[in-house]
Amino acid sequence: MRIATWNVNSIRTRVGRVTDWLERSNCDVLAMQEIKCKPDQFPFEAFEKFGYKITMHGLNQWNGVAFASKIEAEDVEIGFSGMPTFKDVEEARALTATFDGVRLSSLYIPNGRSLEDAHYTYKLEWLEALAATTAEFLEHEPETPIALMGDFNIAPLDTDVWNIDDFAGATHVSAPERQAFSAFEQIGLTDVVRPRIPQAYTYWDYQQLRFPKNEGMRIDFILGNDSFAERVTEVSIERDERKGEGPSDHVPVTATIS
Repeated sequence: MRIATWNVNSIRTRVGRVTDWLERSNCDVLAMQEIKCKPDQFPFEAFEKFGYKITMHGLNQWNGVAFASKIEAEDVEIGFSGMPTFKDVEEARALTATFDGVRLSSLYIPNGRSLEDAHYTYKLEWLEALAATTAEFLEHEPETPIALMGDFNIAPLDTDVWNIDDFAGATHVSAPERQAFSAFEQIGLTDVVRPRIPQAYTYWDYQQLRFPKNEGMRIDFILGNDSFAERVTEVSIERDERKGEGPSDHVPVTATIS
């Protein structure tokens, strides 16, 4: 089974690029983030044409998460236990489902905006709650293969950004964010892509010619427990999907599991 995660940055804008990649990639399950639409706005037919079923959670023109899959989604869960709100609004940032016995989550972690912004506190609380509910699941079902997939909006290592000096006092690289990311390792999850691809970016801003200069960030991840990681046979970061006309600013990250 080949799975992938991709922040598509508006599925209505990029439906052609996403379905074209799905057709070429032989992907069985794609976790998408930032779909930026409600159910009545999602381009279902474009995916169904290629044999993909859609499971989605979108509330408005912001955020939004989904799965496109050739495999039936089972035990679908919107959000997660203890997920915090922002200004009393529960945002569409988490969607979980089981595919052929593998439990996958499509996650769009809050950006944080700035170290002084309330959104930054929200981001840290959101990550803490996600780690807690994941740890509880692992305690009760340690043999079930699971993976947290998505845009984490965190660069865990200095080498995950083009120049760490340019990020002084900024989000994505702060110590509390990196500690929140490392908490997933402490509960038993590992980045299944990095051992095979030690250094690469998954995101390049549209501004200042970031992509031609290769001034990117590694902020999209597939974090799996032991039962998932031991089944991974191949991974990729699809850099070429940042090229061409109308790309997302993120690219797909994939893993093939036996």
